[in-house]
Amino acid sequence: MTDELSARLERYLAQKLSAPDLAVSNLARIPGGASRETYRFRASYACDGTRAERNLILRRDPTASLIETERTTEFRAYQAFHKLGLPVPEPIALELDGAALERPFFIMEEITGCSVGSVIAPDPYAAHREKIGEQFFTALGRIAKADPQVIGVADFDGPRTRDACWSHEVARWEKVIEEDEREPQPIARAAIRWLKRNPPPAAQKICVVHGDYRSGNFLFDGDGNIRAILDWEMAHLGDPLEDLGWALDPLWSHGDPARPAGTIARGDAIAIWEDVSGLRVDPHALYWWEIFASLKGLAIWISAAREYAEGRNSDPVNAFSGWYCLAFHNHVLAERLGVQT
Repeated sequence: MTDELSARLERYLAQKLSAPDLAVSNLARIPGGASRETYRFRASYACDGTRAERNLILRRDPTASLIETERTTEFRAYQAFHKLGLPVPEPIALELDGAALERPFFIMEEITGCSVGSVIAPDPYAAHREKIGEQFFTALGRIAKADPQVIGVADFDGPRTRDACWSHEVARWEKVIEEDEREPQPIARAAIRWLKRNPPPAAQKICVVHGDYRSGNFLFDGDGNIRAILDWEMAHLGDPLEDLGWALDPLWSHGDPARPAGTIARGDAIAIWEDVSGLRVDPHALYWWEIFASLKGLAIWISAAREYAEGRNSDPVNAFSGWYCLAFHNHVLAERLGVQT
């Protein structure tokens, strides 16, 4: 299968880049990924009398996806924020027609010489945790500050009015739970009731929401520099507090919720985000979005469990998500809702 895909990819890029001698090598699947198959490979071709080589990433639609996302949105998010100067890979090509590689796909540059922090590692950033934390929440503030109209993504999916941000997202993930639950989910239902009964204030602005901004979704080098923010497949328009609530979620804290993303103190993280975004965090609104974040997590893990149990996606990450992550967020929500009731 890899040899066949490599040959197809070689033919496609040779035509796309007008490089008839282009060769693809070292094609290898990268494990994980909820909504795309991800491969790394090397392309070499003649360029200005020399042999050029590029390390690239292929993101291809799978036969079955844990999360239904729009590949065009992901590609355009990379384009917009790469132009803005955020550390994201350069997008190279997007194909909505599945003819070349059997399914729709896009290609972007690979950022090499970097690591990713495993969500189950107790201290993935070690001596660099402070430096990485400052960059992590600074970048999130820059995403919140960006004007969707100016960067060309004002047509992304999402609410069109500031007061509809919360209800739009609750409805979206409630639907996922209704469609994918294989057994009753009483804690999820209780969370949905609480979110509807206690709506947050209207968003301060409508911005681009990354949708999965967390530890484990960025690359960093040996000097503690964040080199690439990844996994924009759930990007949409919404309340900037949505991303902040997800980034602060205990699941991504590496065992210490007081240091979100396993980096800096929570208060420092929020202060950096406020300073860069130009927005202010209402504690009550943020608490609502943190409850929502754990509900969204439940919806994703419920989908993961169903995909794995019904044999549509055998990636072990789905089994882990449907077991550990689902139980984790059930516990978080039970504790938080217990305080409120």
